[in-house]
Amino acid sequence: MAPTAILASQHLESFEAILSKYNIKSELLIGSVTKKKKEEILQKLENGEIDILIGTHALLEENVKFKNLGLVVTDEQHRFGVRQRGVIASKGENPDVLVMTATPIPRTLALILYGDLDISIIDELPPNRKKIDTFAVTRGMEQRVNNFIKKQINEGRQAYIVCPLVEENEEINAKSVLELAEKYKNEVFSEYKVEYLHGKMRPKEKDEIMQKFKDKQIDILISTTVIEVGVNVPNASIMVVENAERFGLAQLHQLRGRVGRGEYQSYCILKYQGNSEIIRQRMKIMQETNNGFVIAGKDLELRGSGEFFGTRQHGIPEFKIANLFEDMNVLKIVQSLAIKIEQEDPKLELEKNSKLKKLIENKFSNRIEI
Repeated sequence: MAPTAILASQHLESFEAILSKYNIKSELLIGSVTKKKKEEILQKLENGEIDILIGTHALLEENVKFKNLGLVVTDEQHRFGVRQRGVIASKGENPDVLVMTATPIPRTLALILYGDLDISIIDELPPNRKKIDTFAVTRGMEQRVNNFIKKQINEGRQAYIVCPLVEENEEINAKSVLELAEKYKNEVFSEYKVEYLHGKMRPKEKDEIMQKFKDKQIDILISTTVIEVGVNVPNASIMVVENAERFGLAQLHQLRGRVGRGEYQSYCILKYQGNSEIIRQRMKIMQETNNGFVIAGKDLELRGSGEFFGTRQHGIPEFKIANLFEDMNVLKIVQSLAIKIEQEDPKLELEKNSKLKKLIENKFSNRIEI
């Protein structure tokens, strides 16, 4: 299960290239599949004629029934909720579950977020990948950056340019996709093929633009952060982030990971405004390291847990007493105690746990059966 149609399609290509020679059948289930094709897939799936089903949230629908589901893999887990992870796992008889995320999470914090899972960490680059050179620049370097983009395109490469806003906003002094696309298409990069992409566009439209970029029909793609997840374009060698000070470090690290996916030396240019000590520190860490875990730890330290995750989206509470970074040792002790209590007294029937049971009943009676 992957969060976007284009990523699911990429996975299907990879799986088929490896597995088709062993007569292992893979199939794709995404929103744009025709009704007739979807019915055929669902029928084959239930009969056990499909070995591997790859798809988006479409896999969560009630009518998707597996004959014998043994393994569930969720890619970019941070884009799905815990409940969604449970929904797809419930389609089998206690299947094995593997969740993956490239969003760097401090190792200790991962124990709390994914405490119910065994955690494996891959902290090295795939073979033949070159380190991405990162530069933080201010407005005075604009012309040099533009010349560098032209040089890369003339060598046959492609570029991403990421903006924090879709449209201009009088209250916010930041670059927008539509404003920049207009300027770049007609003035700065008029001799190149420039397109734009943002989250308000229809999914079909987004997929078409991404496919064109992948097929080298677009030289410069101006986008919001919709491209931060799972887009694989090995020919893209330059990532420019406008108003980099408006993004979290973990997000900048994710965006940087869109380039450097092929054989070419790649570059990430962070254009920032403002001169505060925190902005300078954040730009410095991005230039000094490509290690996602170091970056995530620094992000948590500088911004706090609420902003780091976007708590609403990820279901992580805003702690009113504890701080996820400073109080990690206490939180780890609490977690091990919680696991011990659950093993000793899962229904909280012992006298020593009566107050805890009452507290849980008061707080969660509307959400769980006690």
